[in-house]
Amino acid sequence: MNVLIIEDEKALAHELELFLTKHNYICEISYDGASASEKIAVNLYDFILLDLGLPDYDGLDLLKEARGTNPDAACIILTARAEVSDRIKGLDLGADDYLPKPFSLLELQSRMQAIIRRKFGVPQNIIDLDGFMVNLTDRTISYNAVQVSAITKKEFDLLAYLLLHKNRTLTRAQLGEHIWGSVINDDYDSNFIDAHIKNIRKKLNAFAPADWLETVRGLGYRIKTNA
Repeated sequence: MNVLIIEDEKALAHELELFLTKHNYICEISYDGASASEKIAVNLYDFILLDLGLPDYDGLDLLKEARGTNPDAACIILTARAEVSDRIKGLDLGADDYLPKPFSLLELQSRMQAIIRRKFGVPQNIIDLDGFMVNLTDRTISYNAVQVSAITKKEFDLLAYLLLHKNRTLTRAQLGEHIWGSVINDDYDSNFIDAHIKNIRKKLNAFAPADWLETVRGLGYRIKTNA
């Protein structure tokens, strides 16, 4: 998932980047409001971590922009401000959560996971897909208690992102942007996504038919479930 870190404290920004990258997020950093404004105007993010105390911008104004250009992004306010009114304003403007500084990176990760579960309607971290058990926390897939060990990191990322958007068709461009961190342009070989899906199907079908992983001709892919 794509994360934009908007934080003028460079040491903290890099600490967040290292931690989240280790936990399989794709991160970009803006150290000021101006560059952040440019990024959110042209890119789509899954999470925006926003410091309110930016040197050149009112963080709440930036939150308004993010809500306009990235309506599906989850926004978490990171703030050293003590005023309850600022926190209330942020939540009223559409922030999903806030963390007062200093904060624990593990708590941030926990809150991000809670937002993912709430946002995508996934109450449990283990999802049953016709006998395939997908563990979003441990990042494993098993069938009849046997782990599908051949699945690569990127293949799991792709499958998990489709699962979070179950019953919704995602285009190749959407999958490329949110899993690999860049939009697939017109010159990009679209077979890149197709090849990953083909590999996933081959590895899953060695255990049982994965008919829930569907190709929507001319559009993209989706995971079809009754849940």
